[in-house]
Amino acid sequence: MIGLPLVYLLAGLMFAAFAVLSAADRENRKRFGNAAFWGLFALSFLFGDRFGDLGNGFLALALALIAGTGQLGVGAPKTTSPAERESLAATYGARLFIPALVIPVMVLVGSLTLKRLPFVDPKQATLVSLAIAALVAAILAKAMFRQPASAPLQEGRRLMDLVGWAALLPQMLAALGAVFALAGVGKTIGELAVQLTPVDSRFAAVAAYCLGMAVFTVMMGNAFAAFPVMTGGIALPLVIGHFGGDPAVVCAIGMLSGFCGTLLTPLAANFNLVPAALLQLKDRYAVIRAQAPTAVLMLVVNVVLMNALAFHK
Repeated sequence: MIGLPLVYLLAGLMFAAFAVLSAADRENRKRFGNAAFWGLFALSFLFGDRFGDLGNGFLALALALIAGTGQLGVGAPKTTSPAERESLAATYGARLFIPALVIPVMVLVGSLTLKRLPFVDPKQATLVSLAIAALVAAILAKAMFRQPASAPLQEGRRLMDLVGWAALLPQMLAALGAVFALAGVGKTIGELAVQLTPVDSRFAAVAAYCLGMAVFTVMMGNAFAAFPVMTGGIALPLVIGHFGGDPAVVCAIGMLSGFCGTLLTPLAANFNLVPAALLQLKDRYAVIRAQAPTAVLMLVVNVVLMNALAFHK
């Protein structure tokens, strides 16, 4: 059965290659720190299910120790120069986007078709499609642009070096959200919300939920991690249970409020730090600064919309 093990295997091999290439990069003074960091991360994908909770806990602590003590640096991968990139852009034009566009097309087709195959796990059809699409795109780019075979790995390592430890935040924070939910954080927040929110004010309960989703997302870096905590703590007992809000409307606008927090936090590295690294901006928080006014305005609008649309009486 083809499922998550295939995705984990490919990801593990990719980060293992980053580790090897980092160790061989003599122009990076911190090459062994980079090699150790990406090597440990590769181990988490390749053998994490065998390490158990204790082993994975030590692995996470080791990653935090390497990053926290400043052992990561930016390497000098052997890739194309700015002049070569300008030449390639002039030569190929819009065809440069073909490998990138292949990925969403293959993911869409694969999500609809792979689940019908008996040897593919239907629950993981989308992730399997994504893994296959990434491989196909890399092979296609190699054939079209005639780059060295190591180009995809070197470019991937360059991006990971620029982003650094922040590349791990989405995975770490999603896991932290699950831990919070199991630890009963949502129940505790609900009890605090009941104490602090006027039970006779529907608007106050709505504002507390929307604002709480945004703030908790800023703290967690992931609206999906914040959703079960804040919805179980505030939306279900107060907005829906006490004031009779429509669950569909409340949850939809509540998630959108969480996305407002996504626009404001560096912990959402894949949205806010990776683009800055790709564009090589001097201010790594430039994307957040540009998004902040929109995020605040959307949050205010969400409070108004939920108060107006979620209650039928």
